[in-house]
Amino acid sequence: MSGDVWLEEVKAGLCEAFTWRGDRTDRHRYADVTGWWRRPELLGKLGPALARLFAGKQPTVVLGPESRGCLLGPLVALSLDVGFVEVRKHEAASGDSDAWLRRTTPPDYRDRHLRLGFRKQLVDGGDRVLFVDDWIETGGQAHGARLLTQDAEATWLGAATVVDALDSNQVRRQLNVRSLLHIREL
Repeated sequence: MSGDVWLEEVKAGLCEAFTWRGDRTDRHRYADVTGWWRRPELLGKLGPALARLFAGKQPTVVLGPESRGCLLGPLVALSLDVGFVEVRKHEAASGDSDAWLRRTTPPDYRDRHLRLGFRKQLVDGGDRVLFVDDWIETGGQAHGARLLTQDAEATWLGAATVVDALDSNQVRRQLNVRSLLHIREL
């Protein structure tokens, strides 16, 4: 099966397993992606499909934010045969003595400024970083992860997401966002 046909099957499966909750006039309407996690045949293809978005870029580490980036990121990392680093939100001081890199994000889709971080020792100057998440709407979390990548003196390759809901082409270009689906397709 050709790569294009395979990718179209993955995209069709994503659309089929996706649901909007609430009607179009409901201000509490939301995207329900939980069907993606329930289908093992789809779950097994998500990592390789997201990795293909950056084929030839040779990442050395995948970053994924809590919570869904921590589901998808390891799938992509396994597909690329590289490691995974969890980007924690509002990481609290802990009993460990490890140094942490921390950044505050621009506003996210809920207009929150999040505090992101990871242990400094997990990403270094020789790393080529791929950020992975399920959905990108404002780019706030990806921007924060990019700043963390710069703080670690690593190379930012871009953001691989399942759904691109960005309004701004400028943000898409700045973060080098590549997605399996655009929100119009859902």
